[in-house]
Amino acid sequence: MIKVNEIRQRMNAFGRDRKPFLFIIDFEKENGYFIENPINQEDILFNIEGITNSSSKDFNISDKEAYLKHYPLSYDDYKKKFDIVHKALLRGDSFLTNLTLKTRIDTNLSLEEIYHRSNSPFKLYIKDSLVCFSPECFVRIINNKISTYPMKGTIDANIPDAENIILNDYKETAEHYTIVDLMRNDLNQIARNIRVERFRYLDLINTNKGKIFQVSSEVIGDLEDDYNNNIGDIILELLPAGSISGAPKESTVSIINKAEKEKRGFYTGVFGYFDGKNLNSAVLIRYIEKENEEFFFRSGGGITINSNPKDEYQEVIDKIYLPF
Repeated sequence: MIKVNEIRQRMNAFGRDRKPFLFIIDFEKENGYFIENPINQEDILFNIEGITNSSSKDFNISDKEAYLKHYPLSYDDYKKKFDIVHKALLRGDSFLTNLTLKTRIDTNLSLEEIYHRSNSPFKLYIKDSLVCFSPECFVRIINNKISTYPMKGTIDANIPDAENIILNDYKETAEHYTIVDLMRNDLNQIARNIRVERFRYLDLINTNKGKIFQVSSEVIGDLEDDYNNNIGDIILELLPAGSISGAPKESTVSIINKAEKEKRGFYTGVFGYFDGKNLNSAVLIRYIEKENEEFFFRSGGGITINSNPKDEYQEVIDKIYLPF
Protein backbone atom coordinates (compact mmCIF):
# COMPACT_ATOMS: atom_id res chain seq x y z
CA MET A 1 0.00 0.00 0.00
CA ILE A 2 1.01 3.59 -0.55
CA LYS A 3 -0.31 6.97 0.61
CA VAL A 4 -3.12 8.62 -1.31
CA ASN A 5 -1.08 11.69 -2.26
CA GLU A 6 1.36 9.43 -4.08
CA ILE A 7 -1.56 7.71 -5.82
CA ARG A 8 -2.88 11.11 -6.92
CA GLN A 9 0.49 12.10 -8.37
CA ARG A 10 0.90 8.81 -10.20
CA MET A 11 -2.63 8.99 -11.61
CA ASN A 12 -1.94 12.48 -12.94
CA ALA A 13 1.40 11.41 -14.46
CA PHE A 14 0.07 8.23 -16.06
CA GLY A 15 -3.02 10.04 -17.26
CA ARG A 16 -0.86 12.72 -18.87
CA ASP A 17 1.19 10.00 -20.61
CA ARG A 18 -1.99 8.02 -21.42
CA LYS A 19 -0.66 4.87 -19.74
CA PRO A 20 -3.06 2.26 -18.27
CA PHE A 21 -3.34 1.85 -14.50
CA LEU A 22 -5.49 0.39 -11.74
CA PHE A 23 -6.17 2.37 -8.57
CA ILE A 24 -7.73 1.50 -5.22
CA ILE A 25 -8.43 4.16 -2.56
CA ASP A 26 -9.82 3.64 0.93
CA PHE A 27 -12.82 5.45 2.42
CA GLU A 28 -10.68 7.67 4.65
CA LYS A 29 -8.57 8.81 1.65
CA GLU A 30 -5.40 7.72 3.44
CA ASN A 31 -4.03 4.63 1.68
CA GLY A 32 -4.43 2.56 -1.43
CA TYR A 33 -2.84 0.81 -4.37
CA PHE A 34 -1.59 2.03 -7.73
CA ILE A 35 -0.71 -0.62 -10.32
CA GLU A 36 0.72 0.13 -13.74
CA ASN A 37 -0.02 -2.22 -16.64
CA PRO A 38 -2.65 -3.93 -14.46
CA ILE A 39 -3.79 -6.38 -17.13
CA ASN A 40 -0.31 -7.98 -17.04
CA GLN A 41 -0.16 -8.70 -13.29
CA GLU A 42 -1.90 -11.17 -10.98
CA ASP A 43 -1.16 -9.72 -7.53
CA ILE A 44 -4.60 -8.07 -7.46
CA LEU A 45 -7.43 -9.54 -9.52
CA PHE A 46 -10.09 -7.26 -10.96
CA ASN A 47 -12.93 -7.24 -13.42
CA ILE A 48 -14.49 -3.92 -14.39
CA GLU A 49 -17.42 -4.60 -16.71
CA GLY A 50 -15.43 -7.18 -18.67
CA ILE A 51 -12.02 -5.51 -18.53
CA THR A 52 -10.02 -7.98 -16.45
CA ASN A 53 -6.65 -9.56 -15.70
CA SER A 54 -8.22 -12.87 -14.67
CA SER A 55 -10.28 -15.57 -16.28
CA SER A 56 -12.59 -17.79 -14.28
CA LYS A 57 -12.03 -20.45 -16.95
CA ASP A 58 -8.49 -20.84 -15.59
CA PHE A 59 -9.71 -21.26 -12.01
CA ASN A 60 -11.03 -24.60 -10.81
CA ILE A 61 -14.45 -23.48 -9.60
CA SER A 62 -16.16 -26.01 -7.38
CA ASP A 63 -19.81 -26.80 -8.04
CA LYS A 64 -20.47 -27.23 -4.32
CA GLU A 65 -23.44 -25.38 -2.93
CA ALA A 66 -22.41 -22.14 -1.30
CA TYR A 67 -22.88 -21.85 2.46
CA LEU A 68 -23.17 -18.47 4.13
CA LYS A 69 -24.15 -17.89 7.76
CA HIS A 70 -24.02 -14.52 9.44
CA TYR A 71 -23.75 -13.40 13.06
CA PRO A 72 -24.96 -9.80 13.04
CA LEU A 73 -24.69 -7.22 15.77
CA SER A 74 -27.73 -7.31 18.02
CA TYR A 75 -30.59 -4.94 17.25
CA ASP A 76 -30.03 -3.14 20.59
CA ASP A 77 -26.39 -2.46 19.71
CA TYR A 78 -27.37 -1.35 16.22
CA LYS A 79 -29.98 0.98 17.73
CA LYS A 80 -27.27 2.76 19.71
CA LYS A 81 -25.44 3.57 16.48
CA PHE A 82 -28.69 4.49 14.75
CA ASP A 83 -29.60 6.89 17.59
CA ILE A 84 -26.29 8.76 17.21
CA VAL A 85 -27.08 9.27 13.52
CA HIS A 86 -30.74 10.09 14.02
CA LYS A 87 -30.05 12.73 16.70
CA ALA A 88 -27.59 14.40 14.31
CA LEU A 89 -30.26 14.36 11.60
CA LEU A 90 -32.74 15.96 13.98
CA ARG A 91 -30.18 18.70 14.74
CA GLY A 92 -29.81 19.35 11.02
CA ASP A 93 -26.16 18.24 10.91
CA SER A 94 -27.00 15.93 7.99
CA PHE A 95 -29.85 15.23 5.59
CA LEU A 96 -28.73 11.69 4.83
CA THR A 97 -26.13 9.51 6.58
CA ASN A 98 -24.94 6.09 5.45
CA LEU A 99 -24.58 3.82 8.49
CA THR A 100 -22.67 0.55 8.03
CA LEU A 101 -21.98 -2.57 10.08
CA LYS A 102 -19.27 -5.21 10.20
CA THR A 103 -20.81 -8.69 10.47
CA ARG A 104 -18.90 -11.90 11.12
CA ILE A 105 -19.79 -14.66 8.67
CA ASP A 106 -19.02 -18.32 8.08
CA THR A 107 -18.73 -19.67 4.55
CA ASN A 108 -17.39 -22.79 2.88
CA LEU A 109 -15.81 -20.69 0.10
CA SER A 110 -12.48 -18.91 -0.02
CA LEU A 111 -12.30 -15.24 -0.95
CA GLU A 112 -10.84 -16.22 -4.32
CA GLU A 113 -13.66 -18.70 -4.97
CA ILE A 114 -16.20 -15.98 -4.19
CA TYR A 115 -14.44 -13.65 -6.63
CA HIS A 116 -14.54 -16.14 -9.50
CA ARG A 117 -18.10 -17.33 -8.84
CA SER A 118 -19.58 -13.86 -8.41
CA ASN A 119 -21.85 -12.52 -11.12
CA SER A 120 -21.23 -8.81 -10.73
CA PRO A 121 -20.16 -5.98 -13.06
CA PHE A 122 -17.35 -4.84 -10.75
CA LYS A 123 -15.12 -7.31 -8.91
CA LEU A 124 -11.89 -7.01 -6.91
CA TYR A 125 -9.79 -9.58 -5.05
CA ILE A 126 -6.73 -8.93 -2.90
CA LYS A 127 -5.16 -12.15 -1.62
CA ASP A 128 -5.76 -12.92 2.07
CA SER A 129 -7.39 -9.52 2.46
CA LEU A 130 -10.71 -8.85 0.71
CA VAL A 131 -13.14 -9.60 -2.06
CA CYS A 132 -15.67 -7.17 -3.49
CA PHE A 133 -18.55 -7.87 -5.91
CA SER A 134 -19.99 -4.42 -6.39
CA PRO A 135 -23.08 -3.55 -8.43
CA GLU A 136 -22.40 0.20 -8.17
CA CYS A 137 -20.39 2.25 -10.63
CA PHE A 138 -18.60 5.24 -9.09
CA VAL A 139 -17.74 7.30 -12.18
CA ARG A 140 -17.13 6.63 -15.86
CA ILE A 141 -15.18 8.99 -18.09
CA ILE A 142 -15.74 8.41 -21.81
CA ASN A 143 -14.91 10.97 -24.52
CA ASN A 144 -14.48 13.75 -21.92
CA LYS A 145 -17.89 13.11 -20.37
CA ILE A 146 -18.02 12.07 -16.73
CA SER A 147 -21.02 10.15 -15.42
CA THR A 148 -21.95 8.79 -12.02
CA TYR A 149 -24.70 6.39 -10.99
CA PRO A 150 -25.82 6.88 -7.37
CA MET A 151 -27.63 3.77 -6.12
CA LYS A 152 -30.18 4.16 -3.31
CA GLY A 153 -33.14 1.89 -2.68
CA THR A 154 -33.30 -1.92 -2.43
CA ILE A 155 -36.26 -4.32 -2.39
CA ASP A 156 -36.87 -8.06 -2.71
CA ALA A 157 -37.94 -8.52 -6.34
CA ASN A 158 -40.25 -11.40 -5.36
CA ILE A 159 -42.54 -9.12 -3.35
CA PRO A 160 -45.76 -8.56 -5.32
CA ASP A 161 -45.65 -5.20 -7.14
CA ALA A 162 -42.08 -4.66 -5.85
CA GLU A 163 -41.19 -2.14 -8.57
CA ASN A 164 -44.05 0.22 -7.72
CA ILE A 165 -43.54 -0.21 -3.99
CA ILE A 166 -39.89 0.86 -4.06
CA LEU A 167 -40.45 3.69 -6.55
CA ASN A 168 -43.33 5.12 -4.47
CA ASP A 169 -41.77 4.67 -1.03
CA TYR A 170 -41.56 8.14 0.59
CA LYS A 171 -38.42 7.51 2.62
CA GLU A 172 -36.55 5.84 -0.27
CA THR A 173 -37.61 8.60 -2.67
CA ALA A 174 -36.40 11.35 -0.33
CA GLU A 175 -33.11 9.51 0.15
CA HIS A 176 -32.62 9.14 -3.58
CA TYR A 177 -33.39 12.81 -4.30
CA THR A 178 -30.81 13.80 -1.68
CA ILE A 179 -28.05 11.62 -3.09
CA VAL A 180 -28.69 12.69 -6.69
CA ASP A 181 -28.52 16.33 -5.63
CA LEU A 182 -25.26 15.63 -3.78
CA MET A 183 -23.73 13.98 -6.85
CA ARG A 184 -24.82 16.88 -9.06
CA ASN A 185 -23.01 19.22 -6.67
CA ASP A 186 -19.94 16.97 -6.60
CA LEU A 187 -19.66 16.82 -10.38
CA ASN A 188 -20.15 20.58 -10.55
CA GLN A 189 -16.79 20.96 -8.74
CA ILE A 190 -14.86 19.36 -11.60
CA ALA A 191 -17.13 19.51 -14.67
CA ARG A 192 -19.65 21.74 -16.45
CA ASN A 193 -23.12 21.34 -17.97
CA ILE A 194 -24.30 18.93 -15.27
CA ARG A 195 -27.54 17.08 -16.07
CA VAL A 196 -29.56 14.10 -14.88
CA GLU A 197 -29.91 11.77 -17.87
CA ARG A 198 -31.93 9.03 -16.12
CA PHE A 199 -33.72 9.30 -12.78
CA ARG A 200 -34.65 6.38 -10.52
CA TYR A 201 -34.40 3.44 -12.87
CA LEU A 202 -34.33 -0.18 -11.67
CA ASP A 203 -31.60 -2.81 -11.96
CA LEU A 204 -32.38 -6.48 -11.27
CA ILE A 205 -29.64 -8.30 -9.33
CA ASN A 206 -29.37 -12.06 -8.71
CA THR A 207 -28.23 -13.19 -5.24
CA ASN A 208 -28.04 -16.47 -3.33
CA LYS A 209 -31.17 -15.27 -1.48
CA GLY A 210 -33.10 -14.51 -4.66
CA LYS A 211 -33.53 -11.49 -6.92
CA ILE A 212 -33.50 -7.88 -5.72
CA PHE A 213 -34.24 -4.54 -7.35
CA GLN A 214 -31.84 -1.62 -6.85
CA VAL A 215 -32.78 1.96 -7.73
CA SER A 216 -30.19 4.12 -9.53
CA SER A 217 -29.90 7.40 -11.41
CA GLU A 218 -27.43 8.69 -14.01
CA VAL A 219 -25.80 12.12 -13.67
CA ILE A 220 -23.47 13.46 -16.39
CA GLY A 221 -21.09 16.39 -16.84
CA ASP A 222 -18.55 17.61 -19.41
CA LEU A 223 -14.80 17.69 -18.66
CA GLU A 224 -12.06 19.72 -20.33
CA ASP A 225 -10.32 18.11 -23.31
CA ASP A 226 -7.10 17.69 -21.27
CA TYR A 227 -8.84 16.15 -18.25
CA ASN A 228 -6.39 13.21 -18.31
CA ASN A 229 -3.61 15.54 -17.10
CA ASN A 230 -5.44 15.91 -13.79
CA ILE A 231 -7.26 12.60 -13.51
CA GLY A 232 -5.99 11.96 -9.98
CA ASP A 233 -7.15 15.40 -8.82
CA ILE A 234 -10.58 14.81 -10.36
CA ILE A 235 -11.14 11.46 -8.63
CA LEU A 236 -9.87 12.62 -5.23
CA GLU A 237 -12.09 15.71 -5.40
CA LEU A 238 -15.14 13.45 -5.62
CA LEU A 239 -14.24 11.27 -2.62
CA PRO A 240 -15.68 9.88 -0.50
CA ALA A 241 -18.49 8.72 -2.77
CA GLY A 242 -21.72 10.45 -1.87
CA SER A 243 -23.88 7.32 -1.98
CA ILE A 244 -21.95 5.69 0.88
CA SER A 245 -21.31 8.80 2.99
CA GLY A 246 -24.19 11.26 2.80
CA ALA A 247 -24.96 14.96 2.65
CA PRO A 248 -23.47 17.37 3.43
CA LYS A 249 -20.28 15.35 3.25
CA GLU A 250 -17.96 16.91 5.82
CA SER A 251 -20.37 16.92 8.74
CA THR A 252 -21.87 13.58 7.71
CA VAL A 253 -18.48 11.84 7.70
CA SER A 254 -17.96 13.17 11.23
CA ILE A 255 -21.29 11.60 12.25
CA ILE A 256 -20.27 8.30 10.63
CA ASN A 257 -17.04 8.27 12.64
CA LYS A 258 -18.91 8.83 15.90
CA ALA A 259 -21.51 6.14 15.19
CA GLU A 260 -19.33 3.43 13.64
CA LYS A 261 -16.32 3.98 15.95
CA GLU A 262 -13.83 2.33 13.61
CA LYS A 263 -12.26 3.01 10.25
CA ARG A 264 -13.94 1.50 7.20
CA GLY A 265 -10.66 1.01 5.36
CA PHE A 266 -11.22 -0.12 1.79
CA TYR A 267 -14.90 -0.82 2.40
CA THR A 268 -16.87 1.97 0.67
CA GLY A 269 -13.69 3.22 -0.94
CA VAL A 270 -13.33 3.10 -4.73
CA PHE A 271 -11.33 1.24 -7.37
CA GLY A 272 -10.99 1.84 -11.07
CA TYR A 273 -9.16 1.23 -14.34
CA PHE A 274 -7.80 3.78 -16.84
CA ASP A 275 -7.09 2.29 -20.28
CA GLY A 276 -5.07 5.25 -21.57
CA LYS A 277 -8.10 7.14 -22.81
CA ASN A 278 -11.19 6.37 -20.74
CA LEU A 279 -11.80 5.48 -17.09
CA ASN A 280 -14.29 3.24 -15.33
CA SER A 281 -14.58 2.78 -11.58
CA ALA A 282 -16.75 1.30 -8.82
CA VAL A 283 -17.69 1.80 -5.20
CA LEU A 284 -16.33 -0.92 -2.89
CA ILE A 285 -19.62 -2.27 -1.56
CA ARG A 286 -20.86 -5.88 -1.30
CA TYR A 287 -17.59 -6.56 0.44
CA ILE A 288 -16.02 -9.37 2.50
CA GLU A 289 -12.74 -8.96 4.35
CA LYS A 290 -10.47 -11.39 6.14
CA GLU A 291 -9.21 -10.47 9.58
CA ASN A 292 -7.33 -12.83 11.94
CA GLU A 293 -8.54 -15.89 10.00
CA GLU A 294 -12.18 -14.76 10.27
CA PHE A 295 -14.43 -13.36 7.53
CA PHE A 296 -16.53 -10.22 7.92
CA PHE A 297 -19.21 -8.91 5.59
CA ARG A 298 -19.60 -5.12 5.48
CA SER A 299 -23.04 -3.70 4.67
CA GLY A 300 -25.05 -0.57 5.31
CA GLY A 301 -27.88 1.75 4.35
CA GLY A 302 -28.90 5.37 4.19
CA ILE A 303 -30.53 6.90 7.28
CA THR A 304 -32.89 9.87 6.99
CA ILE A 305 -35.00 11.67 9.56
CA ASN A 306 -37.93 9.42 8.58
CA SER A 307 -36.04 6.14 8.94
CA ASN A 308 -37.38 3.30 11.07
CA PRO A 309 -34.52 1.63 13.01
CA LYS A 310 -35.97 -1.89 12.73
CA ASP A 311 -36.37 -1.52 8.97
CA GLU A 312 -32.84 -0.16 8.61
CA TYR A 313 -31.42 -2.99 10.73
CA GLN A 314 -33.16 -5.55 8.55
CA GLU A 315 -31.89 -3.87 5.38
CA VAL A 316 -28.30 -4.16 6.59
CA ILE A 317 -28.80 -7.89 7.21
CA ASP A 318 -30.62 -8.41 3.90
CA LYS A 319 -27.59 -7.01 2.05
CA ILE A 320 -25.43 -9.89 3.32
CA TYR A 321 -25.51 -12.15 0.27
CA LEU A 322 -23.44 -13.83 -2.42
CA PRO A 323 -24.20 -12.80 -6.03
CA PHE A 324 -24.67 -16.25 -7.50
